[in-house]
Parts: sequence; structure tokens; C-alpha cells
Amino acid sequence: MTNKVAIVTGASQGIGRSSAIRLARDFDSIVLVARNRVNLDETARMVEQEGARTLSIDIDLAQPDAARQVIDTTLGAFGRIDALLNIAGAVPQIDLFDMSDEQWDAGFALKLHGARRLTVAAWPALKASSGSVVLMSGNSALFPKAPYAAVGTINAAIVALAKAFSDRGIADGVQVNSVLPGPVMTGRRRSYLEHWAPLHDMSVEEATARFPAEAGIARYGTPSEIAELMAFLVSPAAKWMTGSTLRMDGGEVKSI
Repeated sequence: MTNKVAIVTGASQGIGRSSAIRLARDFDSIVLVARNRVNLDETARMVEQEGARTLSIDIDLAQPDAARQVIDTTLGAFGRIDALLNIAGAVPQIDLFDMSDEQWDAGFALKLHGARRLTVAAWPALKASSGSVVLMSGNSALFPKAPYAAVGTINAAIVALAKAFSDRGIADGVQVNSVLPGPVMTGRRRSYLEHWAPLHDMSVEEATARFPAEAGIARYGTPSEIAELMAFLVSPAAKWMTGSTLRMDGGEVKSI
């Protein structure tokens, strides 16, 4: 797909980084968006090793003017946008009754409002290119629980937002889908396990083994596995797939 351009948010680590690297096989230019400049530069080196050009934008998408800056910078550099992967948005896992208003609002500001603003700002360019959008949600959208109420609530809203965008996209020629990963072993999850384990008199190894068993799955997923799904969704092979919510979770969700 020569000369085509993809934007990947949350590209400094985890699924975002893996998705950017994977998309380098199919897109000529990858725009990397995240808050951590040092990590973004490392991602850029990895993407460029795969043969794509990169543009790194270190910015906080929770800020109202950030989306416009990302889109203007991208169009100024490359003149088009063919795919937008909204992956940014770590939400703290804090109990429903322990969260402050500030913590609750911060989760919505980045993952939900940031994705909404960025998609709206990119829409004219995506319409011009008959482009694709993917919004990252998560399995907690299907079973929100008190210990991670914000995560589940925001992920459910992401699914609804993707559906609304896809409805508009039918007329505008823009494809929109959402992805619900199950437990994926990322650096952020490892950090959480390292914090959680001593609080429950466990070793990190014991805590790491416990979570897949409790989820009823054989193992954690990997960022590269989710990245393959992302790449498929913005490929020509998936063009008729829009408004879909795809789970990739190792069988964590048992319902039909």
C-alpha cells in the first residue's frame, strides 16, 4: 500500500508499539503518538527497521486541542490519512468506591474523549481516502466489576462510540471497528503484578500464573497477537467489515 499513512496512538509501548511495528509491513508512513518521547523514539527505530517512515508526536491526547495538532501535523507531513488506530488510554484499576472524581474523569479524558476528538478531526481525511478506524476497548466492557469500574465503563462507551462512528461511516466510506482484547502481557500488566503480588503475600511468579487460571484461559495474550488483528482490520481484506466488535481473548468470555 505504497504512500499510505497510518496513525497509531499509545505507540510508546505494549499493543500500540506492536501495532505500529506490524503496520510498517503494509503502510509507507506511520505516525506515532504518545506522551513518552523517549519510548516513542525507541518505537520509531523499530518501525523504521521494518521499512516505514515515521513521524513521532509526543502529546497528551487528554488535552482538548491535542487531536487537532496531531491531525494538522500529520497532514502537513504526509498529506493524507488512511488508517487511525486509537489505542492510547491506560485507565487505573481502582475500586469503584475508592476512586476520586479526578481519577474517574482522567480515564474518560484520555481513552474516550481523546479517541473521539481524534477520530472527528481525522474524519475528512479518512473520508477522502476511504480509510479505516479501529478503537481499542477491552473485555471488561462486557463484565464491569467494582475493582475496575472505570475500565469497564469506559470500554463499554468505546464500543458504543465505535458503533456510532461506523453508522456515519457507511455513508462517508469510512470503516470503523472496535477490538476487545482479553488479558495481554504488557509492561503495564507486569508492573501491576509486581505491585499486587506482595500485597497478597505472593511471589510475582505466583501472581502471574494465577490470573490466566482465574480467567479460564490457558495463557496471557501477547501484544503482537493483538497487532495482527489490528493490521487485518485496516487491510483491504477486511473492507466490508464495519461496526463490528471483535474479541481476542483466549476464550475468556464464555457466553455466546
